[in-house]
This record gives sequence, C-alpha cells and structure tokens, in this order.
Amino acid sequence: QVQLVESGGGLVQAGGSLRLSCAASGRTFSSYALSWFRQVPGKEREFVAAINWSGATIDYADSVKGRFTISRDNAKNTAYLQMNSLKPEDAAVYFCAAYVTITRLAAAYQYWGQGTQVIVSS
Repeated sequence: QVQLVESGGGLVQAGGSLRLSCAASGRTFSSYALSWFRQVPGKEREFVAAINWSGATIDYADSVKGRFTISRDNAKNTAYLQMNSLKPEDAAVYFCAAYVTITRLAAAYQYWGQGTQVIVSS
C-alpha cells in the first residue's frame, strides 16, 4: 500500500503561481513513478505530468509544458508540482498518483491522493 496526501492548492489570480505537494507513506515510495492528474466536474480526469523513480524521465501534457514543473525528493517521500503562469483553464482538483512506471492512463493507477483544489481567477 502507498498513501498519498496532496496539499498546496488554493486561490490564485491568472498569471500567478502555486506549488503543490504530495506527501507519501507506505512501501517503497522511491520505486514508483509519480504522476499528477486534474479533474473538473463533468470531465474525465486529465493527465498533467509524470516523473519516474529517479527523476531522470519526465512527461508533461502539452497544455502545461513550459509552465509546470514536476519534481520529487525521495529522501522526504514527497513529490511536487510547481505551477507557473496559471490560466483559468488550469482550475481543477489536482490529484497525485503512484504506479510502477510512467503512464498517462489514469485507470492504470491504483494509488491516489485525496486531491487539492486549485482555483484560478481571471
């Protein structure tokens, strides 16, 4: 089992920044790829970014590339999503998820956090 808890969401004006954190507990955090997804009411959960166990391989959705940065600190069992130049369309509940390898497919993930809400005002 892996337990994930997101934090850092909040209200920010368009163009601003937030840093989300995902604190992990349980088995072998450093062995898992870690991804961020987001979801708004009425829409499917959307892939945002992923990072492999070492941080050497990173994948971003085109919609956030150049604005968001995913990172991890295995010694602290924590992953991060730095979000810059936020747009109203970035508003969503953001989830972190763990899997044995990088994938953009939400259905493949079995470990999820509870989500943290990001609101972007225009």
